Amino acid sequence: MTSPALVDRPERMARPAAPVQLWFCPNEALAPAIAATLATNWLDEQEQETAGRFLFDRDRRQYLVAHALVRRVLALESGVPEAEAVLWRSSRGRPFLRKPVEGLPRGGRELDFNLSHAGGYNLLGVVRRHRIGVDVERLDRDRSIDAIVESFAPEEAAWVARAAPGRDRDRRILRLWTLKEAYAKARGLGLGLAFDSFAFTLADDEGVLAFRPPDDEPPGQWRFAELEPEPGVLVAVTVMTSPDEEPVLDLHHGFPWSRSAPRRVVLPPPVGAPGQDADRAPWSRT
Repeated sequence: MTSPALVDRPERMARPAAPVQLWFCPNEALAPAIAATLATNWLDEQEQETAGRFLFDRDRRQYLVAHALVRRVLALESGVPEAEAVLWRSSRGRPFLRKPVEGLPRGGRELDFNLSHAGGYNLLGVVRRHRIGVDVERLDRDRSIDAIVESFAPEEAAWVARAAPGRDRDRRILRLWTLKEAYAKARGLGLGLAFDSFAFTLADDEGVLAFRPPDDEPPGQWRFAELEPEPGVLVAVTVMTSPDEEPVLDLHHGFPWSRSAPRRVVLPPPVGAPGQDADRAPWSRT
């Protein structure tokens, strides 16, 4: 008779989740004339007024490409045509898609998205359930980033200080900054959340090893990913998931005229407090 201790017990099967859709789009992927034409036909009155207030062409182009990207991806994911999508903002400025009374034509009842843009690059994340936050930054940004460290938690500032001054230290600063931005945006708080009230423990090369959330939130419900879709362009993604989900991320590159073949990334499991997950592999690609 087989000992009960040796009987294989089936593990609880993780529930597959709809892939997180992440679109990385350089401004160069959309010619200026095309961006202007799409904006004229797709953007609402408020967005077009905002675009007209930019003093510099490069800033106006960034805005037009970013918001054309939002409306195009939302059309692909929700089935709501680009010019018919109604976007509204929370009191803290986070945008949402207003769902039609009859529901979304495509992809189910729920949808959340988040946008980031910097230095000629645009990043848009879309999820079917829960919440998402994204951020993109360039390592060669044309302004000093040393002052950013003053907003970090003490343990994060100490980790930054252990890197050699220059590009290595800048990379550590921006890795933390993008993760903090993505998390705060996923929660809908933006810069209203004190960045020293939560902390990340990062691997020296890549990956989140541990996360200490703010006091008002339990650990373990967020997943984090770091990407570098182009050399020197850092991306962070924060996704809320259920404990039994195994989410993956589909990374698309360029403007979405159609559904391109993405690069798939398996998101790591939720991380706990510092010291709990130090031996975990950061994340994997497929």
